[in-house]
Amino acid sequence: MSENGDRMAGSGIAPAQAVEVAARRREFAELLGEFRRTPVLVPLGGDPGGEPALLTADFNGVRFILAFSDEQALARYATARGESAREWAYQRILGARLLDVAVPAAGVPCGVALDCADGSDGMVFPPVAGIVPDGAAVDLDDDEVRHGGAV
Repeated sequence: MSENGDRMAGSGIAPAQAVEVAARRREFAELLGEFRRTPVLVPLGGDPGGEPALLTADFNGVRFILAFSDEQALARYATARGESAREWAYQRILGARLLDVAVPAAGVPCGVALDCADGSDGMVFPPVAGIVPDGAAVDLDDDEVRHGGAV
């Protein structure tokens, strides 16, 4: 038995919980890999008369690029906003390109929200290490980024 009784030494997590955490991490890694390999639809927003830009939404100090798995998911979002009658211009962008190029280019903490009108069927890819490049991750400090994630 560990020094924490039936808990894993030093982790504060019971063995059954550790197995569940590991399974959820594997599941998320699979979803992330699938997202990175898949082209998604990203609506264009921006200022009227200005350059078109990827549609984003800010939440608790983090900007999220809004992406949709297909036109039906985009239509559900438009309906939820009460804007289903207007035309929605969009680009098809590979998920990896959003995470590796668009997120760092935002210049602020930024992630990707996939199918955000679909409740628990949607997915959020926050700006953290392992999802976005280290230089755009909010959970690493500058020393960790310079030293490859380890200080």
